[in-house]
Amino acid sequence: MRSVESTVLRDLVLVGGGHSHVGVLRMFAMKPEPGVRITVICTDIDTPYSGMLPGYISGHYSFDDVHIDLGKLCAFAGARFYHDAVVGIDRERKLVLCRNRPPVPYDVLSINIGSTPQVSEVEGAQALAVPVKPIAQFNQRWLALLDTVRQWPLQRGPMTVAVVGGGAGGVELVLSMQFRLRNELKALGRNPENLRFVLLTSGDTILPTHNAGVRARFERVLQQRHVVVHTHAEVVKVSPGCVHTQDGRTFDADETMWVTQAGGPAWLQGTGLELSANGFIRVNDRLQTLNDPAIFAAGDIADFSDRPLEKAGVFAVRMGKPLTENLRRSVRGEPLQVYRPQRHWLALISTGDKHAVASRGPLGFAGDWVWRWKDHIDRTFMRRFTELPDTPMAAAPTPSVSGVALTAEESLQAISAMAMRCGGCGAKVGATVLSRALGGLQPIERPDVLIGLHSPDDAAVVRVPPGMAVVHTVDFFRAFIDDPYVFGQVAANHALGDVFAMGAEPQSATAVVTVPPGLERKVEDLLTQMMGGAMEVLNAAGCALVGGHTGEGAELALGFAINGLIDEQMAGVMRKGGMQPGDVLLLTKPMGTGTLFAAHARHAAKGRWVQAALRSMVQSNQRGAQIVRAHGATACTDLTGFGLLGHLVEMTRPSGVDAELHLGALPLLDGAVDCVRAGIVSSLQPANVRLRRALRNGADFAQDPRYPLLFDPQTAGGLLVSVPAAQADACVAALRAAGYTHTAAIGRITAQADALEPVVLRP
Repeated sequence: MRSVESTVLRDLVLVGGGHSHVGVLRMFAMKPEPGVRITVICTDIDTPYSGMLPGYISGHYSFDDVHIDLGKLCAFAGARFYHDAVVGIDRERKLVLCRNRPPVPYDVLSINIGSTPQVSEVEGAQALAVPVKPIAQFNQRWLALLDTVRQWPLQRGPMTVAVVGGGAGGVELVLSMQFRLRNELKALGRNPENLRFVLLTSGDTILPTHNAGVRARFERVLQQRHVVVHTHAEVVKVSPGCVHTQDGRTFDADETMWVTQAGGPAWLQGTGLELSANGFIRVNDRLQTLNDPAIFAAGDIADFSDRPLEKAGVFAVRMGKPLTENLRRSVRGEPLQVYRPQRHWLALISTGDKHAVASRGPLGFAGDWVWRWKDHIDRTFMRRFTELPDTPMAAAPTPSVSGVALTAEESLQAISAMAMRCGGCGAKVGATVLSRALGGLQPIERPDVLIGLHSPDDAAVVRVPPGMAVVHTVDFFRAFIDDPYVFGQVAANHALGDVFAMGAEPQSATAVVTVPPGLERKVEDLLTQMMGGAMEVLNAAGCALVGGHTGEGAELALGFAINGLIDEQMAGVMRKGGMQPGDVLLLTKPMGTGTLFAAHARHAAKGRWVQAALRSMVQSNQRGAQIVRAHGATACTDLTGFGLLGHLVEMTRPSGVDAELHLGALPLLDGAVDCVRAGIVSSLQPANVRLRRALRNGADFAQDPRYPLLFDPQTAGGLLVSVPAAQADACVAALRAAGYTHTAAIGRITAQADALEPVVLRP
């Protein structure tokens, strides 16, 4: 019997990971809404907190101090995280259009994507200026600027950094950069006075939204620190080494930072939503868009029709609670609450060093203690998102299907989904749902596929070309991530791995799919997303999807039976046996997927670790297999569930050889050592550890933090291959050039010794 909470009745989609949305995620985590599935679509896995950005630039905070791990927060909230860019909204069909995946359906949609400086409107600015927003993209440019300053040639004379924008953001930025960059020069033994700063504003004063006392304080600070301020200086052009103002003046600028003229992204123009002159989304006092009640907006991207609000992080943070309440009410079909923003708010503006100025309405005061106060407030805020409970609070049981508003037909489907389900053929997914979900998929056409999805029948019919033999393999596993599209990519890539490792050409694939029961349109979307990802991988490999079976089950799962073609004389076939003494052992991808996804399930893995692992897992081994084969590979296998040691033993035994394995050379995924050090391992790890008896000197390395990763089961891992020593360097270089950037020589093959244990560890 399925629980009420596990049946998806409504999809709430959050576009962007801004301050309002992280609040929404945390509040839904602490009090889930039965029947509501949350999906977050965002380009950034680490979402920055703007209040601490100046401190990060000044060097007072680390990267992790000022960023919220959106991947971990989504996992904690039970939300799906889609790492992608939104390019549009189909409001008629209620679809969010993404750059790299199928459209994402929504019932209720919320947008919290911040603002973007309109540098494209100023000649040369797009190519030469560095916009501060989006903040996540600014970080890479800031790190590049740090390197530029450190390497600035003395013979070029002083370096000038110009900041365009005289609001609080521009003032904080120029003071923070100056503090950090001059300290960098001092540390290098260079004269910090060779670094000059200019602040330009189109207005007649800096900090125009703050009181005269606060402005006077910052004018004095800027003057004392020799930051040159130019008012009535609207920048109309940026050229190499120079900025130009509307009145004809020019100012030196070796680097130009842009903190003004913000607006909404261009893709909003095609949505039909009512926008302001600057491209922001116009909303009412319930944070609802003016012409679409199913779409909400908050933070900088929202423009209030009743009262303009300053684009300040404090408003975005405080919108989180009323936005959460109205999103709940929207899916329930209840009246929405009015959001009333405060008239005056407290702004704590830093001066680069550990000193800050407080500004609220007519009030203003300053001191080192104000910075400590600000630091306490900021760290307290961040702890709400970084120190998460082990498990979120459970939703209160409800006696009905759900609190969400359902149509009569949806109510019947929901009741059916929660009822005891039939087995046998009664567990199949309905033909209508299946045909709609698969209707948009376009498997590649192969001349040797006689009957397949292009002309479906009871079974597929494929022809084996003359002189070829068939390679059969099958793989199947349940979903380990909440993104069905990426899961489909990984599952297909994993299934193809055995075919590539043998040097075969993929020919056809038959899918086996298990999906949880639910509303028809939810099941349809799940199938569309998952099979869309799988089809992308199969088509790229030249493998035709020819059929399959889809049934209901408690968990989402996907597998493939793959047919491959190989020369019937076995010419060019790569097998596990065949290693020769003197061969070099190579691994083409980093290891650690088992421990990382075990940690992910416990909300203990950083989101960027998980995303890096997924990027590795969706990388095909097809080209890698071609390269190692061309370099005379003597044996090859793909690294999967048995882990590195298990697969190496499978290769040494039939080859009649031993192997030396260098722990220090193993390519590892970021975070893998951290996770095993924390005692988090895959459920398959204990079975793999039994193979430690194959290690001749394992006890000598048992305390090494990398040792447990010898037994870590891999999903869609790299190729483990032996090549002649004379070809090893060239093979590694070719693999890295082809995109297998973590390829490493991890050991060598030796003659079989008298000892029973075939593997010797080296540092």
